[in-house]
Amino acid sequence: MPVSVSNSRLIYNALKACDVKIISALPETWLVHLIRMADDDPDMQLIRIAKEEEAIGISAGAHLAGVNSALLMQNHGFLAAINPIVSLALLYKIPLVMLISYRGHMGEKDAWQTQGGLVTEPILRALNIPIWHLNSAADIDRRIKDAQTLAHAALHPVAILLSRELMWED
Repeated sequence: MPVSVSNSRLIYNALKACDVKIISALPETWLVHLIRMADDDPDMQLIRIAKEEEAIGISAGAHLAGVNSALLMQNHGFLAAINPIVSLALLYKIPLVMLISYRGHMGEKDAWQTQGGLVTEPILRALNIPIWHLNSAADIDRRIKDAQTLAHAALHPVAILLSRELMWED
């Protein structure tokens, strides 16, 4: 099944509507079109990272400079970035808008993705990070705008979990 170009475009347009100017990302199958769109857009700064931890520092710097940013990552990347989320974003009240491909959840066929899928939500809850499930194209604009609004009002990270139903075409 291919990754949905149309839903990726809707997500990207919603980020642009929120005045996001910087996107940091590591290559990931479900995010491939979003990354390409950011790379092709002269009004967007795509920062290709080597490790997801770097994205937390990039978004912190963007916030301090008054620039809106978003992080694209797989849930395993979120798990790898917990230390800077806790020791930088949470400690210093940095809003993060994290769009996380929710691998290892219901319907996952790749065994190596399942353990990360099982712990993603419990860890987000343990860190008191609000979670939005994005399952439908009809919800994209509202959920991304609401997530960004909450992140900036609370000066706190938020997680938008991108589901298989949204990211894959049947």
